[in-house]
Amino acid sequence: MKIKYKITLLFTLLVTAILLLVNSFIYYVSSEERQTLFNNRLKGRANNDAQLYSLFKDSSESILRKIDVSSMLHMVDKSVVIYNERDEIIYQFHSDQESITQFSKNQIELAKKYGENYFAIGDLDALTYYHTDTSHKLVVGIAAYDEYGYDRLAQLRKVLITTLLFGVFIAAFAGLIFSRQLLVPLASIIRTVRNISTNDLNKRIPVKEPQDELGLLSKTFNELLDSIQQSFNIQRRFISNASHELSTPLTSMSSQLEIILQKERSDEEYKQVLRSLQEDILHLRMLTKSLLEMAKAGSQGSIELVEVRIDEVLFRVIADVHKINPLFEATLDFGELPEDEQGFLVFGNPELLYSSFKNLVENACKYSNDHQAYVVLNAYKDGLSVSIQNNGDVIPESDIENLFQPFYRREASMNIKGFGLGLSLTKRIIRLHKGYIKVISNTEEGTVFTVELPNTAAFNR
Repeated sequence: MKIKYKITLLFTLLVTAILLLVNSFIYYVSSEERQTLFNNRLKGRANNDAQLYSLFKDSSESILRKIDVSSMLHMVDKSVVIYNERDEIIYQFHSDQESITQFSKNQIELAKKYGENYFAIGDLDALTYYHTDTSHKLVVGIAAYDEYGYDRLAQLRKVLITTLLFGVFIAAFAGLIFSRQLLVPLASIIRTVRNISTNDLNKRIPVKEPQDELGLLSKTFNELLDSIQQSFNIQRRFISNASHELSTPLTSMSSQLEIILQKERSDEEYKQVLRSLQEDILHLRMLTKSLLEMAKAGSQGSIELVEVRIDEVLFRVIADVHKINPLFEATLDFGELPEDEQGFLVFGNPELLYSSFKNLVENACKYSNDHQAYVVLNAYKDGLSVSIQNNGDVIPESDIENLFQPFYRREASMNIKGFGLGLSLTKRIIRLHKGYIKVISNTEEGTVFTVELPNTAAFNR
């Protein structure tokens, strides 16, 4: 069932329930009012009969009968019985002689005890009323059918039923219009989403009411589309750049082989070509390794996380950077120290963490004028901070935004050997370990890469 029909059905059921409740309350109040009014009429009639009998005594019977006969139009199936203090009948009147109403001794006793006693005899409303004065103690029993009152209730029932049916119809019709109007933005969202494909991610859902639920849904979906589009753009750029980086050494190797095979060469020429091929192969191997590391950093489910001491990882990085290039120098300093050695522990993959910090330290040495990098490790309550600083050229703000894009290289660093994958790989690894990385570059501090990682204590709280 479509949502608009569900909304219509629920709205109709709700209105029906409300109408039933209101109509039932109206009918109940009207029924109670009828009962009260008719009881008052019965009491008034009983009181009048008792007073007339007390006033006229034996001669009151003819007067009472005339009054009871004249009131038959207002009280159908009326019966009046007057009892003396010995519970003997001293007067009675029955408009229907075929169905004479009798009052039990218990009903008479209840009237004497409480003054008045209301009850029902079949469809008749009845009352036994106790009257006392200086000369008489009388019990008047009176019963009648409230034809006028029940007719009014019957008419009220018809009106209420008609109102209910009409109200349900109006509610269903209004609910259908309301649901259609309510779902217009949703229909617009559906149409927009249907027109979105991987080849056209530029469409966005219009947001008319940004604060309501559908507006928030549209806004959230647009943000999702932005993320997807950005991912597709990065993927396309990555594939394009990776293809270019892979094809360049392959083309060079193929060209060199074609040239060398055109005719006989000297041993020295063959050695030069082989050395060149070896450099191209090494270039390909390093590029392939970087791509594999990026793929591994992107598959979180396949990485086993263990307790790793960051200070040990950094010591290993500092020692290995000098091996990569004898000109590179890196120093490690400790700032804020933890209360115990457990403060150096993080949950992570030691090899990936080593690779990420090696990339940062190696880049710091590579792009520094003096080929030196300064590493500072700080520990605090719930995490660790590692800062890698160098004194290279200041990185413009526009370039900082793109530093972590795969294969991105600044124009100023084009003459330095590299692929542009190191920082992108590093950011993925740091994010995989629930951390983040930020960059500051200015003339006062130089360029500082700061990595924040949560320690094991943060996960145990």
